[in-house]
Amino acid sequence: MRVTRHGFVYPISHQTVIAAMIRWLLLVLACALLISVPLSSTDPFLGFRVTDPPFTSLTYGIQTFVWWDHGFAGRDLDWVRQMVFSHVKQTFAWEDLQPVPGEFDFTQSDRILGEVERRGLKLIARLSDTPDWAHPSLPDHDVSAYLDAPPDDLADFAAYCTAIAERYRGRIDGYQIWNEPNLSREWGNRPPDAAGYVQLLAACSNAIRAADPEAILISGGLSPTGTHNEQAHPDDLFLQEMYDAGFQQYVDVVGMHAPGFSVPELSPDEAQASGGQRFFTFRRIEDLRKIMVANGDAARQVAILETGWTTDQIDPNYSWFAVSEAEQAQNLVAAFEYAAFHWRPWVGLMSVIYIADPDWNESDEEWWWAITTPAGYTRLAYIELANMAKYCGDRLIPARAPNSPEALGLVPVTPCS
Repeated sequence: MRVTRHGFVYPISHQTVIAAMIRWLLLVLACALLISVPLSSTDPFLGFRVTDPPFTSLTYGIQTFVWWDHGFAGRDLDWVRQMVFSHVKQTFAWEDLQPVPGEFDFTQSDRILGEVERRGLKLIARLSDTPDWAHPSLPDHDVSAYLDAPPDDLADFAAYCTAIAERYRGRIDGYQIWNEPNLSREWGNRPPDAAGYVQLLAACSNAIRAADPEAILISGGLSPTGTHNEQAHPDDLFLQEMYDAGFQQYVDVVGMHAPGFSVPELSPDEAQASGGQRFFTFRRIEDLRKIMVANGDAARQVAILETGWTTDQIDPNYSWFAVSEAEQAQNLVAAFEYAAFHWRPWVGLMSVIYIADPDWNESDEEWWWAITTPAGYTRLAYIELANMAKYCGDRLIPARAPNSPEALGLVPVTPCS
């Protein structure tokens, strides 16, 4: 049978309950073994060097779209809480906060912070989306040509970062500064420029540190790609160029993206050996971590700012690696388990895409990555992520049956943090 409660749709059977209990017992035993295994200096990722991590490993987060409240923002944030996730990632778009020069409008950001805090959640604010007035050297903003562009004057960007950090000092847990700068569409339709990005990063980082020194600063996640031309630069080459420009002094955590192009356990080496591409793997971030190690930066933590699997059967740009909803759910749970057993403590925050924007429809590629629907339903991936075991530091939140009091929201569960 199927039981629906508060928008959650749970397929329930005796076999499901028994399977969940068995998996919970196995995970408890596995976690005990994991905690008892000493850290090894032979680890190629040098996780033992991370002795003062900004984020608990793991920290569970998900990206939301609650800036414009269509009447569903509270529901969406309740969904995050019900998942036993602690962090909400939300874009604080510059173009919305400062639509005209010299005037800031904090109406929506004030509301969002209040709703997030009321639920005991924490916020990661993505700083991006330049207003048109800040880059007059570019032609009129055309979303078909580019999604974002750096400002003509970095002092304007610094002022935006300062305004947010001053107003929300101590209330925003972390800041993601920009998004996918290795793509021209995120760089004003101009060739990606790592040194230019580091200059932008420095302007914002210095501004936030002056206003809120306790906030966690995260570099923009890089898009996994092997394309190397004026439209894109490979994520591994771009990361090294960022190191060459000294970006690490401006961040606490290195941001990475890990979209699911294949099953989570497939390594870059295995993909390459079978004729595939290293960057078409969830474990691509291991390649990037090795670049951190090679640059003497092993003590710094990683944040996975986007991870997910698409179910897109329409757009040929995505349908060739799309999965079923059941596979999406299975892969997401497996990805978190892989990170918990192989990437701690050097991976801290791990953020899923997405709680759906109410305005999306099937023509939007994001619609297919989301684990909820704009119509107000939770997909299987949501249910499985909500009920899976959570590993946070030395704490284990056990997996739960889908009809348990905790899963139905009858008993509160304190999330990882």
